[in-house]
Amino acid sequence: MNLRALRYFVAIADAGSLTAASASIRIAQPALTRQLRELEADLEVQLFQRLPRGVRLTQAGVTLYESAKRILAEAQRVRQQLAQGKGQASRTVTLGASPTLARVLLPGLFESCHRSLEGIHFQTREAFTPTLLDWLDRGIIDMAVVTNPQMRRELALQPLLGEPFVLAGHRGLGIGPVISAEQLEQVPLLMTSLHRGLIEQQLMPLGRKLRVEAEIDSVDSICELIQRGQWATLMPVSVFKSQHADSQLALTEVSGVQLNRLLVLATRMEAQGNPTLAVIQELLLAEFSRLTQGGIFSLAKVSVRGA
Repeated sequence: MNLRALRYFVAIADAGSLTAASASIRIAQPALTRQLRELEADLEVQLFQRLPRGVRLTQAGVTLYESAKRILAEAQRVRQQLAQGKGQASRTVTLGASPTLARVLLPGLFESCHRSLEGIHFQTREAFTPTLLDWLDRGIIDMAVVTNPQMRRELALQPLLGEPFVLAGHRGLGIGPVISAEQLEQVPLLMTSLHRGLIEQQLMPLGRKLRVEAEIDSVDSICELIQRGQWATLMPVSVFKSQHADSQLALTEVSGVQLNRLLVLATRMEAQGNPTLAVIQELLLAEFSRLTQGGIFSLAKVSVRGA
């Protein structure tokens, strides 16, 4: 088994057929078929079920697919390190964060890294949790702060804090500083798909539902739309407490249910003990502590009505 064979195997799995994989990686189909047969013979398992149109991974193929992606990602990282040259101390560390958290966390963290790090290039990427986990798995980022991730054997997950959601809307909607879960059902909402899924799961034991007018996976767009007066949204409280309070924006606590998200630091299991990542992690934890002490993640004094 070699890296080329693994690359071809992953390409076939992603494309769903030998023909499509052959076109995507620009290798003749007979050569691709030969490589696949040699890999299956080497591993003594069948990796694909041949279908009338395309192929489908067997159970053994699914197992190899997850491992192959990690192996290829690690090989790519090694190539990048070697390309930097012997004895060169600099290293790039990439942190992923969600659009709601990035505006709160990254400015202070970036300043701390700029002051404290020498020989380490710190950069960030922004996306929602499913994409961040995919990037982490593929080696595109080194660590990520994600929301309510499921346990995965290949990831080390460190809980950071729980953050409540708050109802935000234009004052013209006439919503008070506190609203019940029952009243929440009548509020027209714009939601990101991730936040909607989290909150509906937390409302399910109460038998309550949301009145979602549209799913929009753009935090900035939702924040702009709710200030126009027709809709409200449910978002983590830090999204609004980190900004100057708009005189027309009211923030409302939802009573009778704990609507929150769990922020978790995720790294690949094989990266545990990496001294470079450990330095970034310490600075990140320090920034979270500073923000927490400043009340950014708290519902205290959440309502800005009358401000």
